[in-house]
Amino acid sequence: MKLSKKGEYGLRALIDLGMAAEVGPGLLQVAQIAAKEQIPVKFLEQILQSLREGGIVETQRGRFGGYRLAKPADRIGMGEVIRRIDGPLAPIGCVSQSAYEPCSCPDEVHCGLRMLMLDVRNAIAGILDRYTLGDVVEVTLRKMRRDGVVPDFGPAQPLRRQSSLKKSARLEPVEGLLHHLFSEPQSEESSS
Repeated sequence: MKLSKKGEYGLRALIDLGMAAEVGPGLLQVAQIAAKEQIPVKFLEQILQSLREGGIVETQRGRFGGYRLAKPADRIGMGEVIRRIDGPLAPIGCVSQSAYEPCSCPDEVHCGLRMLMLDVRNAIAGILDRYTLGDVVEVTLRKMRRDGVVPDFGPAQPLRRQSSLKKSARLEPVEGLLHHLFSEPQSEESSS
């Protein structure tokens, strides 16, 4: 499985909406999200429309309207979102749970490639279905607080981009979601 640009942008927008629900106004305009995430506005509107049709986000119309989560972030599964945007998680159709297609090999039952790809599909689904948007938002906010970054959800300006804080484009294994989700947050006293 390779996450499409549509999937990536949709997840980034949802994380922003989740953070806004936790620490900000809860409602963000498309232009705010697009400016922060450097996503074309029209493309983001299409993605958010699909998420609205799936009951993941909702809109508020009017001059001060925008998008917000349609349900609590801890009830939005990451696997659900990716399937909504990008379709099945399976790397090949013959191991898909939701969009099965017969494979081209002559003996599907004994196909080693199919067995391997089923394990890949199960591993991907196991991780994405285990975590919610709430988990990702919690870890993101915890890391931002640790680094002294304040999310800016001002109504008149785009969200503040924190590109100057990037250490490296590559992540270390301990920078993944699992590590941050299950590690204890540092208290104010221990970091001084």
